[in-house]
Amino acid sequence: MKLQELNPKQLEAAKHIDGPLLIVAGAGSGKTRTLTNRLANLLAHGIAPENILAITFTNKAASEMKERVEKLLEDMNGNDDIFKRLFIGTFHSFGARILRKEARLLKRTPDFTIFDNDDSKSLVKKCAKNFNMPLKEREKLTPVFLEREFSKMKDELADLESMEDGRDELIKEMFLDYENNLRLNNAFDFDDLIEKPVRIFQKFPDVLLKYQNRYKYILVDEYQDTNTSQYNFIKLLAGKHKNLSVVGDDQQSIFAFRGSDFRNFLNFEKDWPEVKVVLLEENYRSSSNIIEAASCVIKNNKFQKSKKLWTKNSQGDLVKVIEHTDADYEADWVASEVKGKKENGKSGSIGILYRTNAQSRAIEQALMGNDIPYQIFGGLRFYERKEIKDLVAALRYASNPSDTVSLERLEKNFNKAPYLELKEQLPQKGKELSPLELIGYTIKVTDYFNYLQKNFTNHFERAENVKELIDFASNFESLSDFLERVLLLQPLDGDKKDKKQKKAAIDSGIVNLMSVHLAKGLEFDYVFLIGANEGLLPHQMAYREESGIEEERRLMYVAMTRAKKNLYLNFYGLPSRFLYEIPPDLVEFVGKRNLDLDDEERYIEMD
Repeated sequence: MKLQELNPKQLEAAKHIDGPLLIVAGAGSGKTRTLTNRLANLLAHGIAPENILAITFTNKAASEMKERVEKLLEDMNGNDDIFKRLFIGTFHSFGARILRKEARLLKRTPDFTIFDNDDSKSLVKKCAKNFNMPLKEREKLTPVFLEREFSKMKDELADLESMEDGRDELIKEMFLDYENNLRLNNAFDFDDLIEKPVRIFQKFPDVLLKYQNRYKYILVDEYQDTNTSQYNFIKLLAGKHKNLSVVGDDQQSIFAFRGSDFRNFLNFEKDWPEVKVVLLEENYRSSSNIIEAASCVIKNNKFQKSKKLWTKNSQGDLVKVIEHTDADYEADWVASEVKGKKENGKSGSIGILYRTNAQSRAIEQALMGNDIPYQIFGGLRFYERKEIKDLVAALRYASNPSDTVSLERLEKNFNKAPYLELKEQLPQKGKELSPLELIGYTIKVTDYFNYLQKNFTNHFERAENVKELIDFASNFESLSDFLERVLLLQPLDGDKKDKKQKKAAIDSGIVNLMSVHLAKGLEFDYVFLIGANEGLLPHQMAYREESGIEEERRLMYVAMTRAKKNLYLNFYGLPSRFLYEIPPDLVEFVGKRNLDLDDEERYIEMD
């Protein structure tokens, strides 16, 4: 087998065979190429496929790795047999494989069911009914709260013995009841697919030894994103042979809200003292100016493994920092810029990134107003989101009492008292109130923000979407004008594309909208980051702790390093503190108020 053309550092990592290996892979440095060449090299050196375990976080990453390894092994005989014996897959798929074989140890049979989120939520609700709690406690310990708490307990391998007082004791009892009901249903939930194999390995050393002897060489992608249970899972499996190879970048660790702990990456050398460390610092993606600007931002984080990204690519254009009056002006400017590129025949992929999904409202409207096709990557269009459809349904019924479809939505989503009041009052209110006032009335009658908090784990994000709708509705006096505008902003073609179609859309230049979190792993010729404001990036929720600000800075770094040719950083109001961390000689600043970034007038509250 012949390795692909690799640079010296990539080759050093790919040729490593025995002992722990830490590959610190900077943004755009060929991480996947290095990892797949390393896996292929192990096979070429005669290591049996069944002794190799390659772990990823997503099915997409696993599929990509399989395809690349298959191409590298084309000149080897028995390819089909190799892939039958080699495991390349996600943490959860590997955990499920272990549980199928060891189910009896947890009082299940091998044909157990894996509960999805809806199944788990239903079971949590059922269990909660078994407990007689004071009303005050019941209002706090909602099924949504308990579902989130149980998931956290599993991810963090919680010690139940330490939960012995007050509310913790009650949560423990409810958790044990939930676990018992899972067993009675011959089922595991999604978090069990990692947590339960760890518990088995800890309790049954002979079982752990069996898997240690089977999987002598372990490769883990995106190691900086591991949580406590995943970290222990890998550490236990690799404990005997110590042939553990991990790749990742702590500077791109942006999933703390899902439980990931980048310290697992930073502490790898302490966990495995004989480790070989290889730094991949050559960037193949971006222009020199973009790399330098992003590096100057991320260097301000205290907790990181330092690296110095560099590139042979050209210097390229300066990073553009553009000030706007507000979100709508910002969106209009971005849409105009995108349209200009297309009209001038500038080909290339375009990514419009934002910190929160609520920000998509303004840019979606601007793109549609300019007849620019776009797709929401990995999410719903603004007016397709449940909370928006709920409130728009109320306004539609207020405008047209014969709209039984909207009335049915209200009946389905709200309990009897709010539904009856809405049914009775909305037609009259629609004649008296503005769209903004009608939304406020509906929210008050249904206690809608509390409804979101009780029923959805991502209630904060949904509430942000509602607030964005409120902001937009404030521009209209007429209910009919508002509803007509909303209707015309909903394209008829939908957004249901498979993975190949989405990739083709990115390659063909269709505009891609997504959160910065979803942009990780992707790249675009032109990147427009919108809302680079204080309060959005960094988000106001991160102000309380330094660790929160550092994670927000990593988000900024991820956003910046998605760009290949041109990077546009847009803001309105107070500019993000991260913009000040970019050296002025790398920036072309376009100010709408003829103020420099450092002008003190920005910080004066205007009446």
